[in-house]
Amino acid sequence: MKIIYQNVDGRVAVITPAANCSLTDAQTALKDVPTGLKFKIVADDVVPSDRTFRNAWAVDEATLTDGVGA
Repeated sequence: MKIIYQNVDGRVAVITPAANCSLTDAQTALKDVPTGLKFKIVADDVVPSDRTFRNAWAVDEATLTDGVGA
């Protein structure tokens, strides 16, 4: 799983939780997503594996419905 959110500069940020972490993905998101920013927990294959154009990645903020960074 990955956690995605839109940074204050408009870029899409991706967090990959550590496999051996004792926190759930939701707990990791609450801890690591900046305060006040909405996030979504998605399957790994939702995020493009080709990072060539990663600065062009976009996310509709309306889909960021899993929580807000604490």
